[in-house]
Amino acid sequence: MGLFPRRKGAPPPASGGKLGMFSGFAPPLQVVGFVATRAGDPERGPLVRMRSDDAVIRLVGDGELVRLLTPRRAELAVVAIDDALPRGGVVLRDVVGASPSELVRIVRLDTDAPARA
Repeated sequence: MGLFPRRKGAPPPASGGKLGMFSGFAPPLQVVGFVATRAGDPERGPLVRMRSDDAVIRLVGDGELVRLLTPRRAELAVVAIDDALPRGGVVLRDVVGASPSELVRIVRLDTDAPARA
């Protein structure tokens, strides 16, 4: 199965649905908030805020670099743990290609995999 469920009768993904260098269980999460920063802000860059129990399911921790998969693109982001969020919800900061109420996936980077030639 690929990133998002396919429509009935749609052709299979060209890559066979594999995540390549990425591993882990990645059930979808709903974007419940979005923060956009300005050039002068001290805290900038792609960030994903999520609950600790959602992070444990995906084998990621606070401050870890993850792959954020949205319906339009994939991006690297840092994880921040925030237990004030609802279960299954995330708040994104400075992530291009994601909108509130969309479903996204967070995949742990597999840094132990051998380098590709």
